[in-house]
Amino acid sequence: MSVPNIVREYRAQGDGYQNLKLQSATLSKLKATEVTIKIHAVSLQFRDLMVSKGIYPQQKSNIVPCSDGAGEIVALGQEVKGWKVGDRVCPNFALDHIHGDVTKEILSTGLGGHTDGVLREYVNVPVHSLVRIPEHLSYEEGSTLPCAALTAYNACHGPVPLKGGDYVLILGTGGVSIFGAQIALASGATVIITSSSDEKLQVAKNLGVQHIINYKKNVKWDEEVLNITGGRGVDHIIEVGGPNTMLKCINAVRYAGWIHVIGFVSGGDNGIPVPLAIMKAITFRGILIGSVKQFEDMNRLLTAHKIRPVVDKVFSFEEATEAYAYLESQKHIGKVVIKLA
Repeated sequence: MSVPNIVREYRAQGDGYQNLKLQSATLSKLKATEVTIKIHAVSLQFRDLMVSKGIYPQQKSNIVPCSDGAGEIVALGQEVKGWKVGDRVCPNFALDHIHGDVTKEILSTGLGGHTDGVLREYVNVPVHSLVRIPEHLSYEEGSTLPCAALTAYNACHGPVPLKGGDYVLILGTGGVSIFGAQIALASGATVIITSSSDEKLQVAKNLGVQHIINYKKNVKWDEEVLNITGGRGVDHIIEVGGPNTMLKCINAVRYAGWIHVIGFVSGGDNGIPVPLAIMKAITFRGILIGSVKQFEDMNRLLTAHKIRPVVDKVFSFEEATEAYAYLESQKHIGKVVIKLA
């Protein structure tokens, strides 16, 4: 397959997604240990909104945005082994996070934030960053895996993996949250999920979630969680709200339970109350995506249970700004995807 020298790509200047620039650029020369991927689909996440507004920490200027892409290999560097043209792949969120803990150096290879991302027609990436897309998934579904799915998997199957019979509380119905529910259910957990929308809660219910709570109708949702668990509290919480939901999560988690801190979509600036954290022996764990090894492990689980990502809406490449706007509206359930090919 011939690879073009000139490709189309978006660039973000940090002045809002409305000002994303679609332009032509020269594809970089393929290195010996790289592959060229023809991008078929890209999924969006909250971080992409931050990058578009120039508020993501230490982001690269004039960057090609987005970290989560899926495509096919169209060219191989001369030293690449174990891969072939036509293989369906995703590059990992952080290109150099192969296994183990994240480091400052690994963080600097994060696509779409610290290095140019995947919102473009073709991209060259190091072969060590590649993960195969499960055969039962489309490119659009595969594009949702590198950040949202892997973050949820890392929370559910981190240092102390959840086990059958555990209770898991998940805040919201966005990308990470829906994947968290699917992965927790596949692992034998009982899932409680919150949302302000009965319609979104019904989608979660249809996925098999056992307990749903509308937090606008029930502002004491943490007390309802305690009622569901017989006063014990949940074993794990996937916390995407941030400071404004943290106190209720501390009340809802069991003694010596885990709160996996992933996002801050609800805003606020309160800190973690140290005395409460100590008195309940809570473990707070910040989640920064995951490694290639974890990605591969996750894909085996997705394949075994034939888990399909929930894709809310698909936009064309030329409609990228509309896709960003739809993500920002928070009307979506699961993931928002941009289709390139």
